[in-house]
Amino acid sequence: MEIVLVYFLIINVIGYSLMGIDKKRAVRGAWRISEASLFTVAFLGGALGCTLGMNHFRHKTKHWYFKYGMPAIFAVHVCLLLSLFPRT
Repeated sequence: MEIVLVYFLIINVIGYSLMGIDKKRAVRGAWRISEASLFTVAFLGGALGCTLGMNHFRHKTKHWYFKYGMPAIFAVHVCLLLSLFPRT
């Protein structure tokens, strides 16, 4: 259980950071992180970090698939975790 929590902590920090990095690159007009990469990190467990980063950095908030997709992926992750690790 501890390994799963550490994994989710790390992947969410990565998701949050990627949103900040991509926003900074967008402002500078530099090479960007692909949307597929951002969603891959979200699917791998970083949806909460991506959502928090998206709102904090005000990045990708006008894209409906980010605005609704990231929280939806997070909800699926919560349901999966609750089903895999039920309370005893």
